[in-house]
Amino acid sequence: MSEPRPAHQQADDAKRRLRPAALLFEPAEALEDDEHFFDLESLEDPRELLDRSTELSLAFQEAADRATEFQAMAAAQLADPKRFDRLSPAAIAERAEWSEDYAKKMIEFGRDLLRGGGTAAK
Repeated sequence: MSEPRPAHQQADDAKRRLRPAALLFEPAEALEDDEHFFDLESLEDPRELLDRSTELSLAFQEAADRATEFQAMAAAQLADPKRFDRLSPAAIAERAEWSEDYAKKMIEFGRDLLRGGGTAAK
């Protein structure tokens, strides 16, 4: 799982978001076939293969980073003391399959995002 990102890395993230890679839909048949991955196996030019696989790698990393931000916001909301049904960090950790220490970090990261200190809340 991704770790919460420090503030100084958020500037790098913003630069990457200016040029998102196109993620082409993976057909259902390709999902069943381990030999095919976003049609990369059909590219014969290594320069084109490197370019496209790099774009995909950056896009998937961006997607993972964004998903982590949303995980953090959800954890913060679930741990909100104002909620009558709030969850403890241990319960959140169990639900998300995290360690309790990681859950506490994610809750704090999520609170920061919800206050507007990150990208997902914007």
